Amino acid sequence: MIKVGIVGGTGYTGVELLRILATHPEVQLTAITSRKEDGVPVAQMYPSLRGRVDLAFSSPDKADLHACDVVFFATPHGVAMAQAPELLKNGVKVIDLAADFRLQDVAQFEQWYGMAHSCTELLSEAAYGLPELNREQIAKARLIGNPGCYPTTMQLGFAPLLKAGLIDAGNLIADCKSGVSGAGRKAEIGILFSETSDSFKAYGVSGHRHTPETIEQLQRLTDEKVGLLFTPHLVPMVRGMHSTLYAQLKDNALAMSNEALQAVFEEAYRNEAFVDVMPFGSHPETRSTRASNLLRLAVHRPGNGKMVVVLVVQDNLVKGASGQAVQCMNLMFGLAENTGLHHVPVMP
Repeated sequence: MIKVGIVGGTGYTGVELLRILATHPEVQLTAITSRKEDGVPVAQMYPSLRGRVDLAFSSPDKADLHACDVVFFATPHGVAMAQAPELLKNGVKVIDLAADFRLQDVAQFEQWYGMAHSCTELLSEAAYGLPELNREQIAKARLIGNPGCYPTTMQLGFAPLLKAGLIDAGNLIADCKSGVSGAGRKAEIGILFSETSDSFKAYGVSGHRHTPETIEQLQRLTDEKVGLLFTPHLVPMVRGMHSTLYAQLKDNALAMSNEALQAVFEEAYRNEAFVDVMPFGSHPETRSTRASNLLRLAVHRPGNGKMVVVLVVQDNLVKGASGQAVQCMNLMFGLAENTGLHHVPVMP
């Protein structure tokens, strides 16, 4: 059994980890930390886990994280990099759901996250945790930087086209929407029910921290310089993410049939358990992935013209965060990638 610790188990990604790992057949939940909730039974805070998780939260100084095989950090940015070196030194693998190990470019990290990086010496060995595009490196890694939720949709939507050299890499557009849970479990005016219900807004239009992360990873797929215009939006729903991606076909790809364009995606994800390529021209809904580790996408080509539109949906807390982290853990420990991740989406 894999002994698992979770640092920061009280937030949304933390409780998603608990939900998934509580029924994982190869996992023993060993430690769950929270400084504020020290001694409080997990099931008292989250009744949905009654009968599934018997542990209590413990403060970080009491938790024996060194007894774990792997520790997940479901914490704010900056926490994992402060603790990862000591854990790794003691043979504990680390999966960070925040941004500490996502970016290889330290200057970009410090610019977008407003803090100095305290263990840059580990960045070169950190594997970017998007299995569909980085499986071999993840399987060999002891340190994972789990992707952001928006970057997951953008990368898996653009990747087949970039790899095949079919689109202009310098003019990519991503129009993305997320449910309010993407902001985390906290009390802020902007995410109160009365502020978000019956409303819809864009944010981060002049620049968003997921842009450099996405560009850095997309750049690995092409020799062309990647240019990305990314605009996130907040929608009045609890969970879910919808990204509408736009790319311009190169002149030598304009003669492709829609069937051939669809085949590019079907071939790219033929053996992927968690990427569902829907029939050409479909309209995937966020609710079709709710509470599952599935990402669904559909390809469009308006007027059979030069623009390709890719619609991508996922649950921002599962494939966009905790489910993907467990997917990485499975690879790191030589398990089947879908172990413990067979959840069927919740309807309605």
